[in-house]
Amino acid sequence: MAAARVIASASGTLNASLLLSRVPLKGNPRSLRLCFSNNRLPTLKRRLFTCSAIFNPQFQTKEEGQQETFDYRVFFVDNSGKKISPWHDIPLHLGDGVFNYIVEIPKESSTKMEVATDEVFTPIKQDTKKGKLRYYLHNINWNFGLLPQTCEDPAFANAEVEGAFGSNDPVDVVDIGQSQAKIGQVLKVKPLAALAMIDEGEID
Repeated sequence: MAAARVIASASGTLNASLLLSRVPLKGNPRSLRLCFSNNRLPTLKRRLFTCSAIFNPQFQTKEEGQQETFDYRVFFVDNSGKKISPWHDIPLHLGDGVFNYIVEIPKESSTKMEVATDEVFTPIKQDTKKGKLRYYLHNINWNFGLLPQTCEDPAFANAEVEGAFGSNDPVDVVDIGQSQAKIGQVLKVKPLAALAMIDEGEID
């Protein structure tokens, strides 16, 4: 089984999310640094009543097609209106242990959305399997998304997770904040923990 490992604590000035990491993070060494200099934990009361991600309004989204169809896409544009890739063009690091993350699936929803890694500009679309649109059996209780500019290396066998190879997808994020986000929102978070899992033989 894959090993779970605590990565860091949340800062009292920025509220926290739980990170489920598809490890290892290869490439730029900075992408491996998921630890923080500020190790002071906020009080329990503060964590219970202020847990949320912070909106980062540098990027906008543009919907094309009808929701819950094969043609539906959520594209990302910069402030000039130019299309960009949420996976490749939005920065990961914001400094002081703060990261951007992109929301794919809002909490309290069941439509399984994901970044289309094989399409130009990698828009968000509804996942499919065997020619059908995919849904969870029940609404999920958290916002779900990805860390930009990360990738699970399909050429690297990780000995810590039974020698599994990466799935060539970005690292997933589970945001346990109180607020329901929107598809395509770019939020600022500090991770609480990382967990590597194996899905159909690949690190997930």
